[in-house]
Amino acid sequence: MKQKEEEKILEEDKEADEIIALMKDNIVIQANNLVKDYHIGEYIVRAVDGVSLTIRDGEFIVIRGPSGAGKTTLLNLIGGLDSPEKDKGTIYEHGVKISDMEEESLATFRLINSGFIFQNYNLISTLTAEENVMFPMNLAGVTFKQARDLAVKLLKRLGLGQRREHLPFQLSAGEQQRVAIARAMANDPPVLLADEPTANLDKKSAEIIRDLFKDLKALGKTIIIATHDDYLIELADKIIDFEEGKIINEEIISNKKQ
Repeated sequence: MKQKEEEKILEEDKEADEIIALMKDNIVIQANNLVKDYHIGEYIVRAVDGVSLTIRDGEFIVIRGPSGAGKTTLLNLIGGLDSPEKDKGTIYEHGVKISDMEEESLATFRLINSGFIFQNYNLISTLTAEENVMFPMNLAGVTFKQARDLAVKLLKRLGLGQRREHLPFQLSAGEQQRVAIARAMANDPPVLLADEPTANLDKKSAEIIRDLFKDLKALGKTIIIATHDDYLIELADKIIDFEEGKIINEEIISNKKQ
């Protein structure tokens, strides 16, 4: 029993040292040997296969690859929307080991630390644009007035000031995506994750979203985007090529003129 207690203490000390090292190196997200499988009938599909990556504070990361490569799954893992297979990978975000968190604690952690922008928007159909943006702020304990004022401000910034009382089905695809971005920004999270945020949008909406990401980059937000959009790729500090669940190449972009 004593030996087991000593081993546990040594393991905890080692983990504490690793967390301190991450914080000193300005590392926001550290993923190690991630594996994620999906069961489809009798088949097992390995969507993420032994992936490790490091993301530092303020980096703009682009993940690109063919459809079905596992990009969305990787985003979900590093953002805490999903968990790796048991004993097959660890994820630290802001020095917290989120891969071992229970769902309730993880949901609270995500609410404050991560903003998600989904390709299919994921708006709540029964809430107006304004209410969708207010929703995460309400969960975080922001007062109704403060949440409403900020929601209106965000929607106006995204050109939706006159559409804030509309339900999702009354909005175009581009407008819905802009509402989704406003919602992701609502609690001012340090990390933003986006899955093909400009895909299938009209030219005007795509340009608004591209310009917004350029502004967020300038503000020092840590941004991870799965995209094929050449303009967004031009903003990248690092480009990760992803195929068949694996990172096949990482390109660090330096000395760029934005």
